[in-house]
Formats: sequence, C-alpha cells, structure tokens
Amino acid sequence: MKSNLYTPLSLVAQTAYGELQDQLRIQGIDRLRALPGAFHKQIQKGKSYIYYGYRDIDGIGRMAYVGPEDQRVLELIRKHQELKFSDLPEKIKKQAKSAEVLGCTGTLTKHFRVINRLVQYGFFQAGGILIGTHAFLAMGNMLGVKWGVSNLTMDVDFAHAGKNVSIALGANVKISVHDALNSLEMGLLPITEFSGKTGAQYRNPTDPELRLDFVTPQTRSGGTVILSEMGLALECLKFIEFSLVDTTQAVLLSKEGACIVNIPAPERYAVHKLIVYGERPVSDKVKANKDLGQAAAIFKVLFDNGSVDLIRVAWSDAASRGPGWLRRLNQGKEALLKRYPELLEIAND
Repeated sequence: MKSNLYTPLSLVAQTAYGELQDQLRIQGIDRLRALPGAFHKQIQKGKSYIYYGYRDIDGIGRMAYVGPEDQRVLELIRKHQELKFSDLPEKIKKQAKSAEVLGCTGTLTKHFRVINRLVQYGFFQAGGILIGTHAFLAMGNMLGVKWGVSNLTMDVDFAHAGKNVSIALGANVKISVHDALNSLEMGLLPITEFSGKTGAQYRNPTDPELRLDFVTPQTRSGGTVILSEMGLALECLKFIEFSLVDTTQAVLLSKEGACIVNIPAPERYAVHKLIVYGERPVSDKVKANKDLGQAAAIFKVLFDNGSVDLIRVAWSDAASRGPGWLRRLNQGKEALLKRYPELLEIAND
C-alpha cells in the first residue's frame, strides 16, 4: 500500500503563492532602498546572487542579501520605483489568507509571529536560516505541493553558519536577536547553562508549544558559539553544515500574513534527514520516523518533477565526506526504503 506523501497544489494556489512571493520581495527591496546604497551581484561557486551594499550609521559597510539572481528578482528591482508601497502590507495579508484558503499550508500564528519578528530585525539578512519542520512547511508551498506526512511541531528551529561554512547569505548585518524576541512580549526566556552563560534555547515556561532553538555547525570545542554581532548563542550540532550550503528562499505564511525566509535546499534537507536518522536515541522514535517521512516526501516530489539529478548531487556530496557520513547515509536509506518501499524506483534510478 503506497503512502500519500504529497498532493499537488492547484494551479490557482501556486499562482497565489507566486504573487505573494513577488509582493514580499517588493516590500523587502523597498526597505533596503531606505538605506543609501546600491544593488550588485556576486558570484559564489558558479552561482550569481543579488546583494544590497550600504553604509550603516556606524560608518561600516554592510551587505544585505536580496536573493538569487533570477529574472523575477531583477524585474522587481527594475520596477520597484514605479510601485506604491503604502497599501502593500494589507495586500500581503490578504494574499496570504487567499493562498491558504486555496490550499497552501500555513503555520501556527504564535510561531509565525516569532519568525516574522526575526525577519523584521534582519536575522535572515544576517545569514540566519529557518530549519526543521517550519522550513519543511515553507518548502512544500515553494515546490507547489501539500504534504501528506505529519508536520506538527512545538519547536521553531534556526541555524546560522557562523564562520565555519561559506554560504551565499550576507553575514555582516548587526542585529540583536534577544531584543527582537523580547519585543514580542511572548514570555520567551533564554535558558541558562550550568556555567551561568546564556544558552542557545528560548522557552516560554507556561507554553510548551513555544520553544526556539538556535544551532550552528560543530566546532572543535563543541561548546556554545557566541555571535556577538547578533546578540546570539548557538548550540553546536553535528552534520548541520550539510543543510547550510546552497540555501534558497521561500514564503512562510499564516493567518496573520507572510514573510520570506532562508531555508535549506530541498534535496540537501532530505539527505540530511537520512544522515541524522540513526543519531536519534531510541526514545526519539517519533522524531526519527518524522525525519524519514519528510525525506521520503521530498524525494518523491523531486523525482516526479524530473529533478532526480539534484538528489544525486546532494547524495554524492554527503557520501564523499567520509566513511562515517556514508555509513549513516546507508543506514538512513535502508530505514527509508523499509518504511516507504515505493521509493525503490528512485533508489534504483
């Protein structure tokens, strides 16, 4: 019996999503225009990206990431001066509601408020990346599908590459994540480590459905990494660096509105889920099965869309990183095919 891993969104829903993405990009471009500077492109690993370079009030030159260089971004930059922005926030809110009614997947309001506030404070322009199930939700809308696997979560997970991984995102924007979260007045408190230092987690003691985690790739010391320019502590996590290469952008929407976030590339997200599958303790079987379900759904969409080469490249990259990586990959693959035998056609392709 085959699993219902996903169903395609209607063309109307996909169009609504595309229009929402354009409106949010226009809004982002307009905010950047308030800063004296200019757009330009940089090429990294053979791919072109658009940035906005400006000089901050402290006189330091900074770079804000706009997005990958594609025709839609370039056209919006060209046209943005002709557009009126006063009613754009209300348009975005209506468009987000419309997209959700038409079939796009939204997120819990309380989670959206946190993520959107970090957008407003520049967390994603400064290299922040949304990971975990919320990234998976945004990924589905981006790929034009509605997931059939479980996507419930209490955590909101974020990552930052720190100085360990070269990525395409701007990383010299100065912000305060702590101030951003405090401004929400949602009772989010940083968890203090035994050492007395502020850790990389935020919790609301009265709301178990509101937990934030900030992670970064493993360092030699393995301790908490402090990014002073962001007012943020990050927990080291093995293998997460694989998801932070070749990131993309997607729209996260809710009943309150929508925002653009950085997320992992779908194929890398899926392969990473196989790598970490075996790392889950026996007590975490539910999360391990969720990892497999998300990976299976993404693999199936990419295969059906004719993007199997993306899976091959991501797999080869992970396998080339050493015997430990390959062993975990194969362990995850074995579990995946046992649970989702319909994916054998992908594995054998």
